[in-house]
Amino acid sequence: MVEVYTDGSSVGNPGKMGAGYAIYRDNHLIKKEGVYLGIGTNNFSEYMAFIISLAEVLSLGEKSCRVYSDSNLLCEQMNGNFKVKNKNIYPLFVLAKKISSKFDEFSIEHIGREKNSEVDKLAKEAAGFSL
Repeated sequence: MVEVYTDGSSVGNPGKMGAGYAIYRDNHLIKKEGVYLGIGTNNFSEYMAFIISLAEVLSLGEKSCRVYSDSNLLCEQMNGNFKVKNKNIYPLFVLAKKISSKFDEFSIEHIGREKNSEVDKLAKEAAGFSL
């Protein structure tokens, strides 16, 4: 099973967005990347980071995946505990559910920001935020 850390960032809300992710297998880094996403909200960037990372994991041929995110909203919505009320986020939620259903084993878990600093940095750098 691979472990994936994701984070989205918006410099301003809305503002320039970036997505960051890191994929690990047996505590060894397989891939990490930051992606510029254009202009939008932080929640949009969180979903995009999640979706991009899942697509990458599937492209690696992995069938089981555990995702960690510091976005409580994303985690609760994906786990079915919160409804998706934002009309701009709903299509991303549908896509995320569709992609996550491709895995034999899948889970998403909320973690604190301090445990997500590596991908937070990638997301902020991709958004153009100077660290």
